[in-house]
Amino acid sequence: MAKKAQLVNTAPEDIDIDECMNSYTHIYSPDLLQHGCDTVIASRNLEKLTEAAKKLISATGRRCLPIAVDVRKPETITAAVEESLKTLGHIDILINNAAGNFLCPVTSLSFNAFRTVMEIDTMGTFNTSKVIYDKWFKDHGGSIVNISATLGYRGQALQVHAGSAKAANDAMTRHLAVEWGPSGVRVNTVAPGPISGTEGYRRLGGQIAETAGAYRSIPLQRAGNKTEIAHAVLYLASHAASYVTGAILVADGGAWLTSANDVEQLLGVWSAEKRKDK
Repeated sequence: MAKKAQLVNTAPEDIDIDECMNSYTHIYSPDLLQHGCDTVIASRNLEKLTEAAKKLISATGRRCLPIAVDVRKPETITAAVEESLKTLGHIDILINNAAGNFLCPVTSLSFNAFRTVMEIDTMGTFNTSKVIYDKWFKDHGGSIVNISATLGYRGQALQVHAGSAKAANDAMTRHLAVEWGPSGVRVNTVAPGPISGTEGYRRLGGQIAETAGAYRSIPLQRAGNKTEIAHAVLYLASHAASYVTGAILVADGGAWLTSANDVEQLLGVWSAEKRKDK
């Protein structure tokens, strides 16, 4: 039994840098719809997008269209969707992954900082979902997967801005699932925990927590990796989840159930980051 449990809890292959993997072992059928699909990647920085698109094209052999978008501005989303449809002909899946986050106690959080995170995370998710629904999903169906977080489940310290935004997105997932289901649109969410090899992991004290042994309090006793979150998203986006909508899939190794909400430790991480920025 112990050997079997260990095998189940073994993390899949991944790399700790923002690059494409050189190899991948399929856990789903390789011809599942989303394996090998053409993609559109969007953010504000076109230079970084273009470089990422080159890497994805090289790794997959499929088309990848980079488009500069500010999710706070619906007109840029509309232009991006129109360009995507012109180039690729259809849109089947939307992944809402825009986010802004940083550790900050409420007493040091400015009104503008709180508003900006809400605009990126919550308004950005609404804006993008609505534009794509109006432009394509309404008449053709589709799958939306929102990337959330577990921050709001227990009032995570130093995260009132991101926790509030993601809690709103979880509610939005359920509302959109109800209203758009008759159009053949499924809307679901993945809520990751600490995921190694990501910008969030680096910025939000993940490496410090790992070094300090904090992840021993997680039931699976480790951080997750990017491949594991990709598998969760792939499941919800694909036909494997054809009868799943309005669901919040927590993929955090059980962290939100057991990990300490240590205000003093997080304040220490925040203070260290502030000193580095000076």
